[in-house]
Amino acid sequence: MEEMEEELKCPVCGSFYREPIILPCSHNLCQACARNILVQTPESESPQSHRAAGSGVSDYDYLDLDKMSLYSEADSGYGSYGGFASAPTTPCQKSPNGVRVFPPAMPPPATHLSPALAPVPRNSCITCPQCHRSLILDDRGLRGFPKNRVLEGVIDRYQQSKAAALKCQLCEKAPKEATVMCEQCDVFYCDPCRLRCHPPRGPLAKHRLVPPAQGRVSRRLSPRKVSTCTDHELENHSMYCVQCKMPVCYQCLEEGKHSSHEVKALGAMWKLHKSQLSQALNGLSDRAKEAKEFLVQLRNMVQQIQENSVEFEACLVAQCDALIDALNRRKAQLLARVNKEHEHKLKVVRDQISHCTVKLRQTTGLMEYCLEVIKENDPSGFLQISDALIRRVHLTEDQWGKGTLTPRMTTDFDLSLDNSPLLQSIHQLDFVQVKASSPVPATPILQLEECCTHNNSATLSWKQPPLSTVPADGYILELDDGNGGQFREVYVGKETMCTVDGLHFNSTYNARVKAFNKTGVSPYSKTLVLQTSEDTDSEEQTLPFPVPSERLPLRRMSPFSSTLNLQPSFPGRSYFDFRSSPHQLSLHSSLQSLNAPVAWFAFDPGSAHSDIILSNDNLTVTCSSYDDRVVLGKTGFSKGIHYWELTVDRYDNHPDPAFGVARMDVMKDVMLGKDDKAWAMYVDNNRSWFMHNNSHTNRTEGGITKGATIGVLLDLNRKNLTFFINDEQQGPIAFDNVEGLFFPAVSLNRNVQVTLHTGLPVPDFYSSRASIA
Repeated sequence: MEEMEEELKCPVCGSFYREPIILPCSHNLCQACARNILVQTPESESPQSHRAAGSGVSDYDYLDLDKMSLYSEADSGYGSYGGFASAPTTPCQKSPNGVRVFPPAMPPPATHLSPALAPVPRNSCITCPQCHRSLILDDRGLRGFPKNRVLEGVIDRYQQSKAAALKCQLCEKAPKEATVMCEQCDVFYCDPCRLRCHPPRGPLAKHRLVPPAQGRVSRRLSPRKVSTCTDHELENHSMYCVQCKMPVCYQCLEEGKHSSHEVKALGAMWKLHKSQLSQALNGLSDRAKEAKEFLVQLRNMVQQIQENSVEFEACLVAQCDALIDALNRRKAQLLARVNKEHEHKLKVVRDQISHCTVKLRQTTGLMEYCLEVIKENDPSGFLQISDALIRRVHLTEDQWGKGTLTPRMTTDFDLSLDNSPLLQSIHQLDFVQVKASSPVPATPILQLEECCTHNNSATLSWKQPPLSTVPADGYILELDDGNGGQFREVYVGKETMCTVDGLHFNSTYNARVKAFNKTGVSPYSKTLVLQTSEDTDSEEQTLPFPVPSERLPLRRMSPFSSTLNLQPSFPGRSYFDFRSSPHQLSLHSSLQSLNAPVAWFAFDPGSAHSDIILSNDNLTVTCSSYDDRVVLGKTGFSKGIHYWELTVDRYDNHPDPAFGVARMDVMKDVMLGKDDKAWAMYVDNNRSWFMHNNSHTNRTEGGITKGATIGVLLDLNRKNLTFFINDEQQGPIAFDNVEGLFFPAVSLNRNVQVTLHTGLPVPDFYSSRASIA
């Protein structure tokens, strides 16, 4: 019957059921334990509201399991589970028999009524600790649950049978059921062991033998023996030695063993040590409470890790699926090209077969006719037609000359797929960024109004972004060697200004700065291009490489003898941005007087569509596809007036290329202007249109042919874009209110080839018109 014992214990308190009640799910609870785990629910989930809504459910309405899923996967088991005297600090608790129990929403109210009669809070809910099904109590409260009288009877019989089934303590192998207990020996005996080990004669005859059940009760009710002194067995402990930390008897004190020690009353020290132990337990309880909270934190971390893992895995799958979809689309395009080549080869061969068949039939007919003519015996008749036949035979023979019987098409396909770069990229596909435990500093900002050059030295200044909250421990300033070589560190420290001496005269240097702290380094700032002065007074004296000098006061020169422009940190792409500060305006005017800031740039193969073909140092562009493909220039503009031209080197079959400007993330596989990232003019041999976000406007007569010149004028001061064909403005101003960072852009197919011309000044007529305006 021992296997049945767990069925007779409450899953909350772990003891035998006391006044058990039956839940609708057929599980049982002690009535007191049921009150301890009540939870108050919102008004909208009350049984009254359910009945008012006409749901037709019973008085005990089951809740959605998710609303009550507060139990966890594991628990330390620490804490008091019997009464739930206070609100627990963990999401759930575990009873001694291992069943997880939901915590009470409030401590049981202090009342003199019995648990069955005490009032139950309104809208109370109870959750079965075993099946976790939740139900809302009706107005009857716990009285609405039937009492399990059968279970009470089973528990009573089980306890009686267990009390009667005490085993003998002296049997060597399988213990037999005990029949008596000796109160003096405090031992349970079976009949054979009693006769052998406890005979009813001699000194043992005075011992009292009682039934096992009575003996267990008398053992539980018998007072505990008082401990005696280890040195004097007849003496009880009466004092406590503080130095020896042990109880002592009166005779120990009389013998003088503790004469020089501090001795206190045993009862006083007992109370003092109990108090000290209680205080120590309070500290240990605090540590255990912290450990429970830490376990909750760890369990929350487990859940968060699982959620993040699912989310990250979903993102990874989506990215890989996107790559697979792109590869499938590309596969379809390549297969279409193969099919096109296949059809072309078949057409050529079939045409040659047809042509050769007709020609062979004509030749065979001529041969048969000539043979029949040769059979004629009339010389005069033969000679009348022989000359013509001879000429026809020779002419036909000449038509079968060299090359006629040579296939016009080979059976091999002249296409070869180079998949090695893609395979290498797939093998190199990996995670490239790991989140740091604390953030790195923000990217420093170069202060252009504070930067200047003088002779062969340069002063640079930078600062942290205004809204940056991450402090920087220092900065690293880097310069190249003046010949476009690698960057090298010239300053590391906490200062935000540095003067570098010993530069080459009449040279261009690139400078950049980054911040660092204990976590790591920030991204590089935008690259600053510096032009040192020409050496006109003395022979150039330089050092092998620029070295930083001590921090010097800022030296302002007017006019500046430097050329400044900003470049973003990604290579090969310039970004001109003259900010409207007083110092920068003076710098801009000085630059205008020395050297007008015109842009020299080429097309960017890195951002172009894969079908784009570049040549002539990336100044000439065409396409390998019949579909329109986009290519951008390397230079992006955000301020100022900029003008460039494109000449049409090839123009076949009247295509409609597009010219204009675009954002960096423009679509590369459609005509320029199909999305909202491009502003363009597309033109054929007769007329042109302006297009942005797939909206066509301002049809204008006049097109392009081979040798035509298209001009693009981007005026970011006035925020407009204008187009020219052969030095004549094409239509009105194409677009107004253009603002941001723009890159020159072209879209074309294989029927068009254009060449880019940059470094051009603004047209005179536009400059004069702008000055008048």
